[in-house]
Amino acid sequence: MEQYYSKILQELGEDPTREGLKDTPQRAANAMRYLTKGYGESLDDIINGALFDSEMSEMVVVKDIEMYSMCEHHLLPFLGKCHVGYIPNGKVIGLSKLARIIDFYARRLQIQERLTGEIAHCIESITLARGVGVVIEASHLCMMMRGVEKQNAMMTTSVMLGDMRNNPSSRSEFLHLIKS
Repeated sequence: MEQYYSKILQELGEDPTREGLKDTPQRAANAMRYLTKGYGESLDDIINGALFDSEMSEMVVVKDIEMYSMCEHHLLPFLGKCHVGYIPNGKVIGLSKLARIIDFYARRLQIQERLTGEIAHCIESITLARGVGVVIEASHLCMMMRGVEKQNAMMTTSVMLGDMRNNPSSRSEFLHLIKS
């Protein structure tokens, strides 16, 4: 990957051997590997058995989980926060695992719409929850730094599954809890 970054620098009209850039191809390659490390991770390793029997039947909500990803169209970051809620069905998942699931999917080349769905379907399949809701609010540097250059635009996506989709009161409760 380093050789490609060196070539990109040359195509930009830069000298990749100059002092400030001589290590840039390696640093850029390492950064890209880190930012897309979700491709090399295993969901089983991330969950690591942190699924627990529980009689809890009320909604569990974790909001304002920081997240960032890379836009697959421009290879520029988008970042914001993810809100997750689920209605347990005999099992609860370890709190940190929700953040790790978000990172697992976010650390890939993505579009926000797909990312939201992947997170929701993953939580549903792992927990067998009666309902799952995921909302992502993010700013996209591809829109801020290029193109229309709109600095304050925020994209919001949501995916509701099971009772969160079919039961208006559950959906309303989730949306109220993430806004309070």
